[in-house]
Amino acid sequence: MDGTRPYGAYPPGSETEQVGIMTSTVTILYFAALREQIGRESQVATLPAGGMTVTALLAQLGQQDPRVAGAFAAEPRLRVAINQTLGGLEQIVRPGDEVAVFPPMTGG
Repeated sequence: MDGTRPYGAYPPGSETEQVGIMTSTVTILYFAALREQIGRESQVATLPAGGMTVTALLAQLGQQDPRVAGAFAAEPRLRVAINQTLGGLEQIVRPGDEVAVFPPMTGG
């Protein structure tokens, strides 16, 4: 035996197993009024291996937490940035990405 293990063969909770899990997740950051309405500044969500659209991700988050659903309903024109670049709602989010969600900004 060469000492390597197939993926998933590590003890539950081990550092090696956690690294494997991390690759299928995405970090969501909430800003401005969304952060206040949701009650947290970030969360981690699991994605399928091929990723999903921002719209599908937001829908998934809303289904999992009524505070998130309420905040998204109160701000129907959400803006998103994926890996610190403004993006659209139909853009694909992939495991390992960082998605920032915020309401439209106004200023002068």
